[in-house]
Amino acid sequence: MPADSKDTNATPHADAPRGFGRFERLRLIGKSDRTMAWRVADPRSDREWMLVLPRIQPAGPEAMLRWQQVVRRASRLDHPQLAAVVESGVQDGWPYVAYDLHASTPLSERLPASGLSGAKAAGLTIQLLQGLAYAHEGGVAHQDLQPHLVLVSESGQLRLAGTAVAVDEAAPESPESPEAPAAASEAAELRALRAAAERDVLAAGLLLHLLIGGSAALATLDIGRTIARLPPLGRDIVRLPWTTAQPIAAALRAIVNRATDRQERHRYRNARTLLRALEGWRRTEAGTGDGPLALLTDRLRNAGVLPSLPDAAARAARLALMERERTNELADVVLEDPALAFELLRLVNSAQVRGVQVSGSGPVLTLRRAIAMVGLEGVRRSALGLRAWPGPLDAAGAAELQRLFERCKHAARSAVQLRPAGYDAEVVYVLTLLQNLGRLVVQYHYPDEARQIRRLMQAAPASRAGEPEEPGMSEEGASFAVLGADTEAIGVAVARFWGLDESVLAMICRQPLNTALRAAEDDNDLLRAVANCANEAVEATLLPVASQVSAVQRVAQRYGRVLGIGVRDVQVALGRVAPGLPPAKALPLEAGLS
Repeated sequence: MPADSKDTNATPHADAPRGFGRFERLRLIGKSDRTMAWRVADPRSDREWMLVLPRIQPAGPEAMLRWQQVVRRASRLDHPQLAAVVESGVQDGWPYVAYDLHASTPLSERLPASGLSGAKAAGLTIQLLQGLAYAHEGGVAHQDLQPHLVLVSESGQLRLAGTAVAVDEAAPESPESPEAPAAASEAAELRALRAAAERDVLAAGLLLHLLIGGSAALATLDIGRTIARLPPLGRDIVRLPWTTAQPIAAALRAIVNRATDRQERHRYRNARTLLRALEGWRRTEAGTGDGPLALLTDRLRNAGVLPSLPDAAARAARLALMERERTNELADVVLEDPALAFELLRLVNSAQVRGVQVSGSGPVLTLRRAIAMVGLEGVRRSALGLRAWPGPLDAAGAAELQRLFERCKHAARSAVQLRPAGYDAEVVYVLTLLQNLGRLVVQYHYPDEARQIRRLMQAAPASRAGEPEEPGMSEEGASFAVLGADTEAIGVAVARFWGLDESVLAMICRQPLNTALRAAEDDNDLLRAVANCANEAVEATLLPVASQVSAVQRVAQRYGRVLGIGVRDVQVALGRVAPGLPPAKALPLEAGLS
């Protein structure tokens, strides 16, 4: 039976034998270059099954034995999203696996030409990835993910058939002699499994592309053939078109495009990472009103918003026990610990506190006022109630979070130096910190995902001499692709949850880099611009040394007219007065707040 032409558009000849062992072929469900699936009748059980066969026979007895071992391993996997194997065997030299359709229909027969809504496409792909991730973690790759091997019931329950049925032409050869090291053979098998699993994830991304767009990528129904045309094997590019029958959310578009990105380093490496991104997007789009905050609900409850920096909370608690005349000193100490500063802002801006004590007075953005409202005992309780450093983070995550804390405080101090005369230094400092709230929260609660985001933002060397380097993703695109939500939107959602009003939420949203700056319309616009400028300037100092000077100059040009500053003003605020000099010691906070 599998001797039919490998053209995926071909159909069996009308007078071709309809028998395959005891099975009677009813109709061809679908086929690719690697597998084919038939609906068959089984006279023994008086049932109809789905029979999946490889398109290539295993090359000899050893290869057949290896195929049978892998299929048996796959058949032992028990997961709701993996179709259960009814039977496996060999007929006339052709191995096969039988599945019960269970009133399900192949996805290839259910997909409308207009595609599915983003929510439905993501929901099906999430189910698919749950089964795929379970199989990969069980040591089995699918090898030929195709629409006709994805079974969907009327209720939307998905099961994946055909796992490990395709003959793996890249399977590692048996050791040439019994003396060959077993460790080397195992390492080769692991490399082959990892490569096959990455191919499965790319195939899942192409399937998601099909579900949303309604048409196959590169107009090729066989996903395996499409993969062969993408880098590194080919030079074609697959991206969702801007015009589709179904509207596509920006975050979902970023996820789909990352899954099939032409740069291999940008693609999802395993099923779990793509699964987490889609689940994150679905939670933020669930319509519960929580938006991106839905990602953090359980984590905020268990680990707090942020951990207190080492010794900072204890120091603030000690100062809170001293005389009231030291309130100013206490405020400075609190500002040095963003976690405690944010906690006091949350406390005094909550709806209950504002309604009882400061009704109609607007948001509280200075720590001195917050301390006056909660009292020294309130400060002490808040400090001691914070999660101790570093919370659930490991050593590497804690080190990265501490570096981010220091960078944010550097930007806040720089903003204090750059602010126009007459503007409250503490408000500027706090707003600059708040513009980094999303990054801090993501780094604390999602350290692995934060690392992925940074990696996706990095430029890569040119693949060929004389070509420009490969650009990295924007921060928004990278966070969409990893978390399913924008990092900045997460920070805004947390600030809104704390009770900060819309005017503050607008100030802590950064001005996009690709938009021109106009003159500030009011004080809020000016405060936003100061915080933006300082954050962008500090980020410029993180670039390669050769790019830092020009990057700082661009920041000064971007904000020069709005803030009335020049390059030297930005350099002084950063502590880098002349190009090429190492960073000077940061100006003390008191220098700007006094």
